[in-house]
Amino acid sequence: MERKEFLRSLGAGAAFALLFPCTQGCSKDDEPAGNIKDVPTGVDFTVDLTSSEASNLNTNGGYILKNDVVVARNLQGELIAASQICSHQGYDQVTFLNQDGGIFYCDVHGSRFEQDGSPLNQVDGNPAKPLKVYNTELTGDILRVFE
Repeated sequence: MERKEFLRSLGAGAAFALLFPCTQGCSKDDEPAGNIKDVPTGVDFTVDLTSSEASNLNTNGGYILKNDVVVARNLQGELIAASQICSHQGYDQVTFLNQDGGIFYCDVHGSRFEQDGSPLNQVDGNPAKPLKVYNTELTGDILRVFE
């Protein structure tokens, strides 16, 4: 009996039950999470530090993501900002980690950056490029992030 005849004899429900796992096995599970984007330019926005949006910035080591920018309160209590888009392959997966004094980190390929954007490691055996860092200016409870 040929496959086509066999599947027809089982009926549509049984055929779906047999074929569905096969189609799932063809997906790319090893493909990184996130989106590939360009590093934001012309950045100029504000964050009200009293808002619920900014609540994570009340703690040293906390961070938020806004407009493809990681805004963080470093471990010394200073407000800093860098591109959420990694300089390695452009994935939007950069966050702030409370290790090594506080670093920017992309979990797609393990890229690590100092708070000034300097790369801390090589990725794929190549020298890493710096991460784009933005200026911050605090006036009262309003934080401005800009180029």
